[in-house]
Amino acid sequence: MLPQEIMRRVREIQLRTGKPVADVLAGEYVSAFRGSGIEFDEVRPYHAGDDIRSIDWNVTARTGEPYVKRYVEERQLTLMLMADVSASQDFGSQTRSKRECVAELCALLAFSATRNDDKVGLLLFHGEVEQYIPPRKGQRHALRVVREVLSHGEDVDPLPTPPTRFRDWIKGLGRRRFREARQSTHISRAIQYFLSVHKRKCVVFVVSDFIDQDFEKALRSAHRKHDVIGVLITDPRELAIPDIGLVSLEDPETGERRVVDAGSKSFREHVIRAGEERVIKLRTRLATSGIDLIHVDASGSVVEPLVRFFRDREKRARR
Repeated sequence: MLPQEIMRRVREIQLRTGKPVADVLAGEYVSAFRGSGIEFDEVRPYHAGDDIRSIDWNVTARTGEPYVKRYVEERQLTLMLMADVSASQDFGSQTRSKRECVAELCALLAFSATRNDDKVGLLLFHGEVEQYIPPRKGQRHALRVVREVLSHGEDVDPLPTPPTRFRDWIKGLGRRRFREARQSTHISRAIQYFLSVHKRKCVVFVVSDFIDQDFEKALRSAHRKHDVIGVLITDPRELAIPDIGLVSLEDPETGERRVVDAGSKSFREHVIRAGEERVIKLRTRLATSGIDLIHVDASGSVVEPLVRFFRDREKRARR
């Protein structure tokens, strides 16, 4: 995709998401994540007049002297967006692909954070970690986040055959490795990288179709330190298929092809059951680790699922 086309799509997303951010999401975002407004800072010796409820009894027992926990006002939230850019995200049967849906969702979250003077970071992953952008403030930085989600993988073209220069060969080799990495999804590897570069607590949105295996342990490990939220992006044709007779299906990551009879009622019912079970199973597995899941239909609204999530979280915080 040409840079001009990428920027045009970035501007479209900015215009489309601007009003929802201003009217709905900004307030809901603050209510969902600000909590008590204080965070732990340090342990210091007890002074006369300190509230005895702030005494750290573990440290006091170890040292033999009274110590209290000191808290400071939470002035800034750090939002980390982990976006899946594997080949399966390029699929779209309606007006937009799952990748474009991911970009719009990241835009909503990034602009909401920017409006509240919070930092936003981005980590793009597939079979490997493709790019890490450290958290920063500002609308220009938020626009960069959206642009990177849209642009990655768009410039992959065939290898030159034969290579005319050594640097052409090296460039082609890099593209080939990128294509190979995009043929898989490795959420655990992305989580491990994130934990190695980001130590301070932040809110982490893992945005993916979760077509992967054995990633729950890594998410659970990250959730012990950070506030992890899963965002499942699906296309309607992944959960149900119309009666269109014989059709050839191809897995965008493995390249495996299969001809199926979509005219068969039993096959269509099987697809629906399998789709429902996948969503329910993912939600259940994440819930056992205390991780919320937002399910977003790539053909529908991105705002509504986010608003429901923010409001549900605020209600739980009040209990």
